[in-house]
Order: sequence, then C-alpha cells, then structure tokens
Amino acid sequence: MFKQLVAIEPVHLTDAGIKELQNYAEEVILFEDIPANDEEIVDRIGDADAVLVCYTSRITGETLAKCPNVKYVGMCCSLYSEASANVDIAYAREHGIDVRGIRDYGDRGVVEFVLCELVRFLHGYDRPMWKDQPQEITRLKTGIIGLGVSGTMVGEALQFMGAEVSYYSRTRKPEKEEAGFVYRELHDLLAHCDVIFTCLNKNVILLGEKEFEQMGNGKILFNTSIGPSHEVEPLKKWLAAGDNWFVCDTDGAIGDTSLVGAEHIVCEQASAGCTEQAYELLTEKVLANIRAFLQQE
Repeated sequence: MFKQLVAIEPVHLTDAGIKELQNYAEEVILFEDIPANDEEIVDRIGDADAVLVCYTSRITGETLAKCPNVKYVGMCCSLYSEASANVDIAYAREHGIDVRGIRDYGDRGVVEFVLCELVRFLHGYDRPMWKDQPQEITRLKTGIIGLGVSGTMVGEALQFMGAEVSYYSRTRKPEKEEAGFVYRELHDLLAHCDVIFTCLNKNVILLGEKEFEQMGNGKILFNTSIGPSHEVEPLKKWLAAGDNWFVCDTDGAIGDTSLVGAEHIVCEQASAGCTEQAYELLTEKVLANIRAFLQQE
C-alpha cells in the first residue's frame, strides 16, 4: 500500500474507481483543477510516493528530482512511446521510479466520430455536400495513415460499410491485407484516396508541403490523432484551394487554435474518445496498473 497517492489534476476516474483507490493508499488526495506550472505540481506532489497524471500536465525530470519520495507514476492517459510521453520516463527509470500508462480506451468513440462526420459530408446533412449528389460510403476510396488500434478500427468500420480501404504504416500488416486492406506507399495513398484519415501517435507529423501537393484537391482529411499530424502552413495552403476539407474533434489536432472556425475546417471542440464507456475502461486499466505494481512490490 502507498503512504500517499496524489492525483495532481483531474484524471477522469469513475466514482467507483476513486472509491477503490482508498484500498491502495493510506491517504488519497485528488486535485480538481490543472496545475498552473511545474512549481505547483511539485507543491501538489509534496511527500507523496504515488502520483497520478492525465494528459493535460507534464511531469519533468526536474519535478521528480524535487519529489524524492515518488516511486510510482500512473499515467491516466495514453502512453504510446517514451518520446511522446508527458512524463520524463528516462529520468524515472534512472531513479527507480515506475511509470505505467494505458492505451486503447477511447477508440470506439473515435470510430463513431469518423462515421458521423463522414456521412454528414457525403449526404450534405447540416453542411455543404461533398459532391453534386449524395454519396454512400460504398466504394469510397479511403486511406488510413497509421494502422494501430484506432486506425485498424476505423478501417474495419469503413470496410464494413463497403469502402475501399488502403493503408500506409511503418510496418506492413499481412493479416489486414488478407482481409482486404490494400497497402500503399504514402505518396500513392495520398494521390489515390479521396478521404484520408491520419491515426498517428502524438508528435508524429507526416504531412508537409510535398504530401499536400501529392494529395491534390477535392479531398477530405480527417485527423484522429491527439496532436497535429501535419505542418500548419501547408495545411492552410491546401485548404485555400477551396475544395478541400479538414476534420478533427479538438483544436489540439489542428496545431493552430486560430484555425478553429475557419473556412473548410470542421472542429467539434469535443474529444471523441471522452465517453462514459471510455472513462470506465480508463479506470479499469489505471487501477490494474496500480494493483500490478503493488503486487510486484
């Protein structure tokens, strides 16, 4: 059992999950707002030996150095890689601090968001219709960039609806190709597909000026990644052509908040993965990480 567990910001655990936390620490402190700076994070952690953090704050090595009692950091958000994490995992590892994150808890909401927004474009529901006549997803040329869990789920949903699904990924996925996905190099996918979805890890930017030129006009680009998957200026230039659209759920996926509400950009300003079901799954995974650590101890 921990002596003191501190959530330095809202971590989106369910009420039942918060209640269960009491079983794992002598004292549990939950802050309900986001800390303003590193100094405030240090103050909130104090003498705690366990810390919970969401994606809205960053715990640096300098912060951990000022909190010598910390032996466990639980990330209540996606941990894709050490480089993209909002916790200094390298420092933690060097100093015997165990950092555990979670993955794949909000993907179903992302798939629903994609289908909802796409259908609204194809049929002209409450927005300009993409073509002269209403379109079905059937035979639509779609491209997935990044075939991780969420990218695969988006592709499978589109395929179920009758779309032609191409993909580009750092590694080939033979099992998905056997199921009907078509692998294409990035430049080929961008030119071939009419609707493109970037489903990449945080801080992975693949689309620059050359890629937008390869994409051409008359396209819809969805970004389902946490952050931008593109360079901002080439995106602006591409959208200025007048017949392209960019779609995302939150402004963090655009890369420039001034573009929210701009012409040919649809940004709903609501995270597609933040659903009741996603928070339930998040809670299960965060608590499972804590239990595994304490059992290991």
